Amino acid sequence: MRTVRLTAKVGLLHDGDLKCSACQQSIDLASGERVGFREACPSCGRDLHACVQCAHHDRSAYNGCREPQSERVTDPERANRCEWYRPAEEAPGGVGQEPDVARAKLEALFKK
Repeated sequence: MRTVRLTAKVGLLHDGDLKCSACQQSIDLASGERVGFREACPSCGRDLHACVQCAHHDRSAYNGCREPQSERVTDPERANRCEWYRPAEEAPGGVGQEPDVARAKLEALFKK
């Protein structure tokens, strides 16, 4: 596992690991470290302060976010300046995986 030291002064505090949603690279965050608006994954270069990396991100929610006071973000894959950002505990799955998982659960439920 590669350790990366983030030095930004913005974003919310987070303890533990952060996983990149694109490459699943684990990024260590020390206690009290913050994810900055311009931080990027050292492995693939994707933005870390983006909706897809946030604990509030939910495609089915209004504006794609479970935080009711957040503003709409047009591209959830790109960095943004959302004040409600909080790193997700787990890396979100890749694009398009949710329907397959849901379909498999439904088939298992209604199996004859």
